[in-house]
This record gives sequence, C-alpha cells and structure tokens, in this order.
Amino acid sequence: MSHGAAEKNGSTERSRLTKLTIAAIGVVYGDIGTSPLYAIKECFSPHYGLGTGENEVLGILSLVFWALTLIVSIKYLVVIMRFDNKGEGGELALMELVTPLIKNAKFIPIVFALGLFGAALLYGDGVITPAISVLSAVEGLKVAAPGLESIVVPLTLIILFGLFYIQKRGTGGIGKIFGPFMILWFCVLGTLGVVSIINAPEVLAAVNPYYAVQFFMLHGWTGAVVLGSVFLVVTGGETVYADMGHFGAKPIRYGWFILALPALMLNYFGQGALLLREGDVASTVASPFFHMVPSWGVIPLVILSAFATVIASQAVISGAFSITWQALQLGYLPRMLVKHTSGEERGQIYIPLVNWILFALTVLLVIVFQSSGNLAAAYGIAVSTAMVLTTILAWRAMRDIAKWGVALTLVAFTIFLLSDLSLFIANALKFFDGGYVPLVLAAVIFMIMITWRRGRIMLRDAIERRNMSLSEILTSQIDAYKVVPGTALYMTGYPDTAPPALVSNLKYNRCRHETIVLLNVNILPDAHVDHADRIHVKPLPKNFYQVVLNYGFMDQLNLMEDLMYLPEYDIPVDITDAIFVLGHETLTAKTKKGMQKWRKEFFVLMHRNSRTPSKYYGAPNKRVLEVGSHIDI
Repeated sequence: MSHGAAEKNGSTERSRLTKLTIAAIGVVYGDIGTSPLYAIKECFSPHYGLGTGENEVLGILSLVFWALTLIVSIKYLVVIMRFDNKGEGGELALMELVTPLIKNAKFIPIVFALGLFGAALLYGDGVITPAISVLSAVEGLKVAAPGLESIVVPLTLIILFGLFYIQKRGTGGIGKIFGPFMILWFCVLGTLGVVSIINAPEVLAAVNPYYAVQFFMLHGWTGAVVLGSVFLVVTGGETVYADMGHFGAKPIRYGWFILALPALMLNYFGQGALLLREGDVASTVASPFFHMVPSWGVIPLVILSAFATVIASQAVISGAFSITWQALQLGYLPRMLVKHTSGEERGQIYIPLVNWILFALTVLLVIVFQSSGNLAAAYGIAVSTAMVLTTILAWRAMRDIAKWGVALTLVAFTIFLLSDLSLFIANALKFFDGGYVPLVLAAVIFMIMITWRRGRIMLRDAIERRNMSLSEILTSQIDAYKVVPGTALYMTGYPDTAPPALVSNLKYNRCRHETIVLLNVNILPDAHVDHADRIHVKPLPKNFYQVVLNYGFMDQLNLMEDLMYLPEYDIPVDITDAIFVLGHETLTAKTKKGMQKWRKEFFVLMHRNSRTPSKYYGAPNKRVLEVGSHIDI
C-alpha cells in the first residue's frame, strides 16, 4: 500500500472514530451526564443532617471522585469492557459468554439466574431514570420562580408523554443531534464548575482519599448511609457496557476520558465550592446545581437541562428495547411485536408493548413520589444490585478470557466487590422508602423470564413424547400418502422430531407436498452470525430438506430474504410460491409436575397471547396455513 493510500485510510478511520465518539457521548453518557442535577443535592438532603462545613463537603466530593474513578473508569471502562460477545456487551451477553467456561455443571443454573436477574434489574432503571431526570430538570423552575411549583408535575408528565410517543418514529433522525447537544451539555457542566472552583479552589483537595476516610470517621453510621446518595453519581455508568455493541469500546472510552469524566468532576467540585461559599443559605443547599448560575440564567439552564434529561431517558428506553430483543432471541420472553426503525442500524428497534408499559410505570412513579428527592430513594438499589451481579460474573471472565492470574483477579475482584457491596448496602437501607419499586419490577420480569423458559422446555418435551420421530416418518410411512405439487415449509423448533403440523397434515389430509422443507430458526449464543454461516441445509430422503437458519441474539431476523437463497443449495423451491405450514398449539395445564400449577397457568396465558410464528418471523399471511393441536403440560 502506498504512503498516500495509507494516509487516506488513516484519515478515514479517524473520521469514523470521531463520529462514533460523538454519537457515543450522546447516547451512552446521557444518563450519567444528568446526575449533577440531583446527586449533590441529595447528599446534603436534610434527612442526613449533614452540615456544609469543609469536612463534610470535601468528604462527599472525595467519595464522588473515587466512586467515578473506581466503578466507572476502572471497573467498567478498563476491565469489564474487555469481555465482549462478538462486540456486544450487557448482562445477557456476559452471561452467555461466561456460561461455557463453567466447569461444574451445578453452577450453570446459578450463572443463568444471576444474568437474568441482572438484566431484569435494568428495566427498573428504564422506569426510574426518565421520572427522576425530567422531574429534577423541571424542578429548576422553582429556583427561577417559586410560584411555579404547582406546574412541575403536570409539565413533567407532558414531557414524558412526548418522549415515549416519539419512540415509534425511531431515534435515527433525532439521534444525530444527541451527540452535539450532549457535547454542549458537558461543556456547560465543565464551565459552570470551573467558574465556581476559581472562587473556592480549596475543594480540589478532595481528590485525596484521606477526606473520604475522615468523613466516615467523623460521621460514622450517617457517613455509611449517605453512600446511597453518593451512588447517584455513577448511575448510568453500567450502560457503557450494555451499549458497547452500538459504538465499540474505543469511542466509548474516548468519550468518557476526554469529555464526560472531566466535565462531571468539574461540575461536582464546582457545586462543592458553591456550598463552601453559600452553604448557610437553605435554597442553595436545596438546589446547588441551578444556583451556580445568575438569576437570569436559571430559565435557560432549566430548558437546557430538560433537553439533556430527555436524551438521557431516550438512551435508557432504547437500552430496555435492546435487552428485550436479546431476551426474545434467546428464548426468555414471549414473542412480541418488534419494529425495526432503521434499515441501516440493526440496533434501532421499537417494541410497543415495552414502551407503553414503561410509560405507564414512569407516570405512576411521578404521581406517587411527586419530587426527584423522593424518587432518589428508589433509584440506586436496582443499579447497585446489577453492578454486584456483573462483578460476580466477571470473575470467570477475568480468569479464563483475560487470562489473569489468581492474585491479580483476586485483587481486582475484591476491590470491585467491596465498593459495589458498600454502595448496595447503603441503597438497601432505602428499601422501604421506595427502593422496593425496582426490585419488585425486576422480580416480576425475572419470574416471567424463567417461567417462559421452563414452559418452553416442557412444551418441547411434550411434543417430542407425543410425536413421531422424523426418521420414522421418512422410512415407514411417507410413501403411503398422495403427493401433491408444490413446496411446503414446516417451521419447527425441534430438528429431530416431525413437526406436529406435518403429522396432523398426513393423518387427516392423507397427502404430502412434492417438496418439503423443515425450517428451524436457531438463535445462537453469539451476538452476530456472518451471512456465510447463516444457512445450513441437510438433504433427506423422499425430497425432504432440513434447513437451519442461524442468527445471533442481536441479529435482525430476515427470514424471507434469507430463504430466497435456498435454490443455491439445490433445493427445488420457489419461495414466492411456497406454503408455510405452522403448528398452533392450544395448551392446558394439567399437573404440578415440572413446575408449580400457577406458573403453568401463567405460561399458558403468555403462550396464548404471544405473537404467532408467522407474524413474528414475517411469513406472508396469504401463504400461511396453521394446523392446530391440543397439548397437556
């Protein structure tokens, strides 16, 4: 390669990296980037009884500095992001990555439970983040004009409705302005911080961990409890791993260390400097962020904050869609309507059911809790629990994927786990003040996931027990039936068992199609599958063909598009004229065997209301034939 070509390629790569970094700043750091609106305010909330003296302010700032450094910068950005599943991150991706490494089979169900519950916890984040972020921004109106307090909740609800309503249009268009806007937001955060620090530079001493230790020595139990509010500065930090598949590790790291981290640190220290100067003014302590600007700047800052919180909420909602898609592909949730909102970006999806459930729960939280201060009690417990679970799963990844020695793994694991557990315990103390909300939501979603998974296994076993094997039909019975022209594609999830629809068709119609394709859609534990490995064909006797379509759990299903390639595998089929024959099972819960009766009944309900395979996989309605059967489980 010539020097000129190499230079041009390098320039193209730098341009691509810059664009991805800007986009990552807009999506990945929206949540953690709005934490300055409420984090420091909550640390000095009246119910802790802390003053705003030098020991208290420097102690809190030291805790903030080291929380961001240890948890976000080192744990997630440096260590956890090493463990990607073909570029994808997140709790489910880590679970699928670690499971094959478990040598003792009895621990595998534990790993699955940890991964699934960790993923379920992030739905709680998807509900609380929009509520607390938008509320905290709109509450800035009270600083500009205390008489506007009565419109805070109604205005918040209007903004939230608009946010969830536009989800169906996709984020492609508005996503292009997320990055530049969040760059502006972080620049504003940093600038406000610098101006404030100049007037009280002594706050910079808080980078010394001595002040954090001294804070605990002076305040004892109160110092431990206040960690629950300090934790608010790192909420959103866990999304750097979940969003890795959209942008890559390098742009996310660049965005954090070059802009997001410095801006956040400067703003938190700037709020601390303000409290050192004006900590005796109650209104300042109640809202230090909005008091960092002159009175004429409050309204513009409220408007800017509202836009920033909408972007933060957008990122969390998109994350909930992404988790749901992974769970759907891996077989942990019932089939539901998924709309792909971009033909270019496979990660951009819209799931109506999830969207409006999140909206309803978010509205409920705003109405019940009324203020960001009240909601703060409910915020940290879900994320802190997910962080603990991530650390536990990462032990095996550090040992077997990063190939770290026992000593290094133990040191890193111990530091991460102790910091995570201390924050988890502090948040757990707020359980009855609202912390139960995300945990109850996570428990419900976790129960749905394991019930659906277990129910599908029981259904598969029931079908295999009552159906003939595929070899039995091919060797002993198929010649007895009349052959009709054309091709039938039977969708089946059980490659070695004759599809129930095929058995019923032979039994009652006494005929078979000239060409029969047994189609199995297989979702692999890998994030993505190359198109070259997508289709596997196995010719069988009597003009039968077994076709397996392999997809990764983050791949978009293009069933009809992929089936167009079948003639290249010597299958005599015109896919535009073939008939799709699908089984439609009606289930009845008969016994308690294998699963509690109420869970069986719940599985039957979910199965009845899930989308049919024809709709989920996009088979053309006019050429779908559904054959029913009744199965007891």
